[in-house]
Amino acid sequence: MMAYSWIAGNLVPLSIGYALSFLALFIGSITDFKTREVPDWVNYGLVISGIGINLLFSVIYSDSSFIINSILGLTIFFGIAYIMFYAGQWGGGDSKMLMGIGAMIGIDVGFPKEQFLLGFLVNALFIGALYGLLWSIFLALKNRQKFSGNFKKILAGKNVAKAKKLLLAFLAILLVALLFANHYVRISLLSFGLLAITSLYLWIFVKAIEKTSMYKLVEPGKLTEGDWIAKDVFVGKKYICGPKDLGIEKKQIRQLIEFYKKRKVGKILIKEGIPFVPSFFLAFIVTFVLGNPLMWML
Repeated sequence: MMAYSWIAGNLVPLSIGYALSFLALFIGSITDFKTREVPDWVNYGLVISGIGINLLFSVIYSDSSFIINSILGLTIFFGIAYIMFYAGQWGGGDSKMLMGIGAMIGIDVGFPKEQFLLGFLVNALFIGALYGLLWSIFLALKNRQKFSGNFKKILAGKNVAKAKKLLLAFLAILLVALLFANHYVRISLLSFGLLAITSLYLWIFVKAIEKTSMYKLVEPGKLTEGDWIAKDVFVGKKYICGPKDLGIEKKQIRQLIEFYKKRKVGKILIKEGIPFVPSFFLAFIVTFVLGNPLMWML
């Protein structure tokens, strides 16, 4: 169990915050697995209740730090979520869930070294990377025939051929450098070479997974706000939606439904991401039980 020194004085507020965050992550994980979506009532409910409960605690305990912590947590996690969303790493549901956890638990303005949210974020990055890799391997095995075909097709593509030539040139330079390097420098150079080779084939692996398992055609009526549109949609010369939107809006969905009824558009190609909320759920449990991994290193 966490050994946070400041828990004793705020046991009730912390217990409520952790319990509601746990519940929201649990519900969000189930819906993310089933539908690749997290209901807005879960995410926005967590944000609103986080601010409301911490404001209530500030009044009850005559201590403004509760609401300040909540607003600070929401603000910082909003910034992180915004960057990850527009970098294409997280969907809208993932980002909103992170903001809700920030608002509910907050960042202690006293800045104790055992900041829960810092530990949660570090664990989420490590667990998220491992989770994403395992999920991708699962998809590759599940659709192994299609995956194998797409992998070979990408591997034989012009862009990969150019990348291979650059990689060979880079490795040739490293090989020459190895002849004149000492033992420690050789280890570093070999590590760089291995990293370059791994990065190329990991990129091919991810692209093959995307083409194999992450695209599907859906009717406009089955679209939900935040879905990633994989291909530009035009009606005549009028642009309706596309990849540059980084998530479709309700207004665009209504337009597509009307155009679909008039047979001006067909099914829409969308890109489904990996359901990431379960990795947040796992990171939350690990942080609660084991704490901040950075503290283990100090």
